[in-house]
Amino acid sequence: MDDQSKNLILATALSFVVILVWFFLFPPPTPPEPTGDAVTTEQAESGAPGTPASPGSGTAPELSASPAVSRAEALGETQRIEIRTPRLGGSLSLRGGRIDDLDLLDYRETIAKDSPDVTLLTPAGVPNSYYAVYGWSPAGGLPASAVPGPGTDWSVEGNDVLTETTPVTLVWDNGQGLVFRREIAIDQNYMFSITQTVQNNTGAEVRLAPYGIIARHGTPPDLMNFYILHEGVIGAHDGELTELDYDNVMEMPTDAAEGGAALQKVDVQNNGWIGFTDHYWMATLIPPPGQPFTAVAKYTAATDTFQTDVRLPAVAVAPGQTASTTTSLFAGAKEWAAIRDYQREMNIDRFVDSIDWGWFFFLTKPIFWLLHQLNVLIGNMGLAIIGLTFFIKALLFPLAYKSYVSMSKMKALQPEMEKLKERVGDDRAKMQQEMMALYKREKVNPAAGCLPILLQIPIFFSLYKVIFVTLELRHAPFFGWIQDLSAPDPSSVLNLFGLLPWAAPDPTSVLAILSIGIWPILLGISMWLQQKLNPAPTDKTQAMIFNWMPWVFMFMLGTFASGLVIYWVANNTITFVQQYLIMRSQGIKPDIFGNMFGFLKKKPKKAG
Repeated sequence: MDDQSKNLILATALSFVVILVWFFLFPPPTPPEPTGDAVTTEQAESGAPGTPASPGSGTAPELSASPAVSRAEALGETQRIEIRTPRLGGSLSLRGGRIDDLDLLDYRETIAKDSPDVTLLTPAGVPNSYYAVYGWSPAGGLPASAVPGPGTDWSVEGNDVLTETTPVTLVWDNGQGLVFRREIAIDQNYMFSITQTVQNNTGAEVRLAPYGIIARHGTPPDLMNFYILHEGVIGAHDGELTELDYDNVMEMPTDAAEGGAALQKVDVQNNGWIGFTDHYWMATLIPPPGQPFTAVAKYTAATDTFQTDVRLPAVAVAPGQTASTTTSLFAGAKEWAAIRDYQREMNIDRFVDSIDWGWFFFLTKPIFWLLHQLNVLIGNMGLAIIGLTFFIKALLFPLAYKSYVSMSKMKALQPEMEKLKERVGDDRAKMQQEMMALYKREKVNPAAGCLPILLQIPIFFSLYKVIFVTLELRHAPFFGWIQDLSAPDPSSVLNLFGLLPWAAPDPTSVLAILSIGIWPILLGISMWLQQKLNPAPTDKTQAMIFNWMPWVFMFMLGTFASGLVIYWVANNTITFVQQYLIMRSQGIKPDIFGNMFGFLKKKPKKAG
């Protein structure tokens, strides 16, 4: 076997290893598991009337379990108040006054026209139930039966439909001189306002503490478990952002006073919030700025319940007096503009950071901001990505110009390099020494071409992060067959891009690596064209590996979001044009296609 054949086998093996490693590090998103009646679970909250609160001041009740039922059955078990806004649909349960049925009317599960709306909150008793509960904890010797709990049946006072202009008020009289009211309001987006009031007609002072709970039974069925994305508990506590994966919550120290639940408490003095975040959706409890409270993340293994609490200090209510407290609940889509406005207008500390910007936040935030502005201006997120590419290339052009000039000089030195190689033979040390002398004599810096590439790496990963985590890319169409820029190119070379009568492989299978679409193929071609402008390595093995790299990356990026592939194709195309024109201005005439079929040429026979 000759050296060239060995090098070819080595390059092929290395390329295959790189593809497998990349597929392991950046697997395609796992499709959501089916939810609803077909899924069974043993965990759900019972909500029986008179559920006792945990003892002590400033605590919250323990949520219990009951057999699971279907969603329709759970909704029919309790009296309800309809939620009706342009962006939200659903209902409130009068059992416990829970916010437990919420649909996001602007978002669908898939891009199919008949796809159902995204459901965010689900009532207790249903598999993977997810809901918000409010109430009062007894303090100062007040019996648990004197306060409303998760199972209390409330009455409606006034409006019986919750809209953005008509709040609803729930009322409950404990029959012992305490009257509780709960006013629930909603704005035009996703922010609920909950005002809890207690009127003391007992003739004696009472002490009690308001709380809010978001409960989640079991981990979400569509949990991605992808290290680049945080899903789980999220909160901000006096300027510090806290992120806890579900595994982290389960592994927290247990607290005997809380029934042996895994628990983390943080005393917040001035500004904070806590809740659960998913890939694109979020539910968080938000006390007003300046209100001290205790933020709690909790897991109860017996009921497989994750819980976040906001526990406010106990208040003393004198006879004949009324006490009230107002907190907010965000339950909706993580839209950057809406969350930013809430942060500004309501002074919610670090609320924008509920979007997972990652380690390169100093790049991801401005990149997303510019992408958002371009999308508003153009009206097409795919074109906005291409516009962003032009902006980045223009920003880096001064460095790129110096790099391309240096590459042009190195390209011009290729004949000299070949002569050097013939003269020194296989003496690599001598070859390296002669090359350095040649670069110094011709004033060429071989490292100058690396700088734009090094700068592109954090930009590339930041854009990958933006496209992967931000809601604005979800289901965003481009043109033709690209109807979701956050998903891989759905076309496949394995069925000739839809011409053959079989479907492409499942995107989660290893075979999906080979099932590349049109845009990944364009990526490979654009990388190959760009590479032909660069000086070839003198080492045969290095040169062969470099020749393989465009096609390796074509497969590696084939399963990535199509928005990212479109950016890379645009970036390569602009880079090729820039470099080609600069090389021409330096007197170099690149022969792009001259050696395309060089491997077919017959080699001259060796003498003898």
